[in-house]
Parts: sequence; C-alpha cells; structure tokens
Amino acid sequence: MARTIEPDCRQCRREGCKLFLKGERCTTKKCAMERRPVIPGQHGNSKRRVAFSEYGTQLREKQKVKRMYGVLERQFREYYDKANKMQGVTGENMLSLIERRLDNVVYRMGIGASRKQARQIVNHGLITVNGKRVNIASYSVRAGDQIAIKENKQNNEMFKSLRGSKVVMPKWVEFDTNTFSGKIVALPSREDVDADIKEQLIVELYSR
Repeated sequence: MARTIEPDCRQCRREGCKLFLKGERCTTKKCAMERRPVIPGQHGNSKRRVAFSEYGTQLREKQKVKRMYGVLERQFREYYDKANKMQGVTGENMLSLIERRLDNVVYRMGIGASRKQARQIVNHGLITVNGKRVNIASYSVRAGDQIAIKENKQNNEMFKSLRGSKVVMPKWVEFDTNTFSGKIVALPSREDVDADIKEQLIVELYSR
C-alpha cells in the first residue's frame, strides 16, 4: 500500500501551517511550527520573500489538503472527479467526500489522536461499521451508519484513556465514550470542515 514517508513536522513546515499530523503534540510548544516555522531545506532561513505564481498557489493548496488528510495524488484526483459529477459546488462536494473517509471519521470521533493513528486503528481491524469489521481506511460512510470499536478490542491499552472522557466533535457525528459506539448523524457540509482550506483553488488547478 502506497503511503507518505516524509516526516510529519517537515510537511507542516513546507505548507507553512499546522496540519495536526501528530495529535496533541501539535498543540504544545514542542510543535515544529512553534520552534522553527520556516520552509525545510537549505533556503528555509532565507529572508528573501517567496512569491508564488497563480499555479504555485493552487498547487500548494492542493498539497496542503492532501497532506492534512493523508491522501495520495491518484485517490485525491478521484475525489475531485467524483465531486465534479455531483450536483452542487464541486469544491464543497470534494471536501465532503474526503471527510466521509472512515479514517477521518474515527479521528473526528476522538478515537484516534491524529488521522494517521486513526488510519492505523482502521487498518488493524479495530473498527466496525453496522456491526461488520471494516479495515479499509478510504471506506466512505453514509448517514445513519453505526461506528464502533470492535467489542473484543475495547480493553486495548490505547482506548483506556478514552472511556468516559469528553470529546469535542463536529455535529455530523456522535460517539459515546462509555459504550465505544457512535453514529453518522448526517453527511458533512462545508461548515463542518473547520480547517483553513480554499477549495476553489484546487478546483481551478484541476480545471486547467
């Protein structure tokens, strides 16, 4: 399975913003963007102003979203193509499709501290959808789907701190930390994506 092997903090520095790839560490002073908020490489400390062209600005926005969600180019393009065929605004449809990925849902429910950890949890078969084990991170959830941690895995060490805790999550998902089960209340809308994303730039890039 193809995956990104570039260090997480280096990706954040390259995009010039926090992508929250390392969970709680990103909210502390240990975060690389707090300690060294410059572009990686020998020219990162240059005081020369970097001006992107129109294409460069669009490309950087696409790369930022890809890295944020941990999606590679081919799959990201497939999300765009599918969104482009749907009714409504293409950019908003694309973000909704990506948000519906099972690994992102697990992250949104607070089961995983980061999307990378959430993907690992899914890949290891610890999550069930409507009572059936699903180990495909890109699985697209639907409104009404029941999401839960597999019953015989609920005592796993990584989930102990989760039991009974309060998790802040978007309104389109619900998760009970006592029963380790949740539900997709509705499909995510643009308002549910709290990240600073300019999806129109990505649409313009792919429309070239």
